Amino acid sequence: MNKKIILFISLFIATTSQAQLKKITLEDGVLQQGRKFGADKLTGFQWIPNSNKYVYYTDAWTKMVTATTTDAKTSELVTLSDINSALGTKLKNFFGVQWMDASTILVLENGNYFTYSLTSKTGKELLKTPEAAENLTFDKSNQLLAFTEANNLFFINKNKEKVTVTNNADKNIVSGQSISRNEFGISGGIFWSPKATFLAFYQKDETEVADYPLLDINETPGKLVSIKYPMIGQKSEKPKVGIYNLSSGKTVFIKPRNNADDYLTNLSWTPDEKFILIAELNRGQNDMCLNLYDANSGAFIKTLLNETSDKWVEPEHDAFFPNEKSNNFVWHSEKDGFQNLYYYSIDGKLIKKLTNNQFVTRDIIGANPAGTEIYFKATGPNPTNMLVYKVDLKGKQTLITKDEGVHNVAISSDYNWFFDEYSNHSTPSKSLLYNKSLKATTLLESKNKYDGYEMGTAEIKTIKAADGTTDLYTRLIKPSNFDATKKYPVMVYVYGGPHAQMITNSYLDGANLWMYWMAEQGYLVFTVDNRGSDNRGFAFESVIHGKCGTNEIEDQIKGVDYLKSLPYVDGNRLAIHGWSYGGFMTNSLMLRKPDAFKVGVAGGPVVDWKWYEVMYGERYMDTPTENAKGFEEASLLSYVKNLKGKLLLIHGTNDDVVVEQHNLSLVKKFVEAGKQVDYFPYPMHKHNVGGKDRVHLMTKVLNYIIENNK
Repeated sequence: MNKKIILFISLFIATTSQAQLKKITLEDGVLQQGRKFGADKLTGFQWIPNSNKYVYYTDAWTKMVTATTTDAKTSELVTLSDINSALGTKLKNFFGVQWMDASTILVLENGNYFTYSLTSKTGKELLKTPEAAENLTFDKSNQLLAFTEANNLFFINKNKEKVTVTNNADKNIVSGQSISRNEFGISGGIFWSPKATFLAFYQKDETEVADYPLLDINETPGKLVSIKYPMIGQKSEKPKVGIYNLSSGKTVFIKPRNNADDYLTNLSWTPDEKFILIAELNRGQNDMCLNLYDANSGAFIKTLLNETSDKWVEPEHDAFFPNEKSNNFVWHSEKDGFQNLYYYSIDGKLIKKLTNNQFVTRDIIGANPAGTEIYFKATGPNPTNMLVYKVDLKGKQTLITKDEGVHNVAISSDYNWFFDEYSNHSTPSKSLLYNKSLKATTLLESKNKYDGYEMGTAEIKTIKAADGTTDLYTRLIKPSNFDATKKYPVMVYVYGGPHAQMITNSYLDGANLWMYWMAEQGYLVFTVDNRGSDNRGFAFESVIHGKCGTNEIEDQIKGVDYLKSLPYVDGNRLAIHGWSYGGFMTNSLMLRKPDAFKVGVAGGPVVDWKWYEVMYGERYMDTPTENAKGFEEASLLSYVKNLKGKLLLIHGTNDDVVVEQHNLSLVKKFVEAGKQVDYFPYPMHKHNVGGKDRVHLMTKVLNYIIENNK
């Protein structure tokens, strides 16, 4: 065949194939990553208690199907319409279903709990909660339900009577809710003892905490709504732990042993209900004591362990008791530089350091029924992974998940079966079932939902940090029609702060789908996880102490240097965008390194750390009195005259995390300096912009970059 004809046919096929590819819209990129483009999974996977059977949900969470470990063929167990017919409910999905036993499920509708028997196909109302009830928390048997109304704590007993635990008329005394603004691993404020003999709870006194005004524009005239917001160096909340005895109806309280505004966190019950363990952390957050208290009297018994640091100590995990018949416990600590697991007796004696890893342990999943093996998540040697391990009480460690990637595991009641769902750079999602011998069977492997769409590629590499030795992970997204002979503008997406990792070994590598949309507009999209970010150990993270924004921006500049070394990067057309700590980083780079970026978009940024909250802020920056130089150097108000590029500032007007005072104060400084910037508020939105309005936000951000980075 004539070579010209062959060439023509080849070009025609390639062009036709390209023309048939669909485009991902920006709206898709913002809203559909986990929906239309979400990988196929065994959605909502749960083990049926005390069995080798499992369930998951199909038909948009309206059908429960079941299978067994010996036969993966599914059968319908129950549909939502079956349950609604039996209960007279109008449930729209199976979200939040709990198992009472192997044949009974618990469902919730509008504050009313129902049980449904999967064998008899009948159900009944278990109990009703008051309309204003929040923080609903069952005891282990699902017979007693504690909840809060306003600032007080109540529970419903077995006779379905409402029992008052606290009755404080003073709204500044808040019981049963999260304290410390959800720092230190705190996610709730109600703690039933194992047999529901006691009900423990957090209480905070916010009397001296400043009221901070937020404007509600939905009222006519506008109305100021005050929240409690403790700013760095100012008065903070004062915590207590209450222990309510269900038999006597009396409550005893535990206060911090040192200063009234120290922190109480990581509360846990011993299996025999005799004791409570509480981590007490000084307000300076560099001295932590794990204390043991008598459950009946609230009396202090002893300090089980103590940790100090010249930077910070951050307890985030309560004591874990692997054996229900023993008070020996496992404690997380990063005192050796990485989070590891330590096994202690209840008198504070270290029995064994169970793990000795030079990588980060994240969370304990559970222990086998005998209490001899503990299962936990950890990164493994590659910090972009999240793997599952087990370790026995002698310190023998075994990797459960054999594939690289980010794993989520559910373990059967007898710990003989492990359901594993994971993804990685090249795997959208894969669901496996491991037996006790760790032999895996594939249950489901998702197809690539992006097939048929114009979709770029991502490269994961490492560069050296500004210290010259530390490896930093980078992600570079290229368009589908990338041409190495061309010069491309770059958008850098940044977070850069603690407790966040932008680059993971998951599908799309931790990126948002809108970043791939941006790449299709002729951009490269780049991210580097600088020192200070998560899952790399204490030394890596703690370089920010006392000087937030300094080492981080130097590492980001190393990313800029790397980009400029690439022959296909237009080094004169670099833009940057980030939110929250990423907004702080965006502004820091635009003002402290004014020649690096042509355009910046900073959302919800910290501007001056003295306006940020006590718990997070004092951990990393101490107080302005203790660290005046650090606060001055980090304050963006000091650098407004340096601005050279185009800058868009964005803020939710009801932001209760980074209050709008930050951004407005920065705008004021720009005005005083005669510098032109752009400002866009999102009325009534809090710290981020969610829902359909997020499409508006990302359109605003990306259009601003495209229009100004020419």
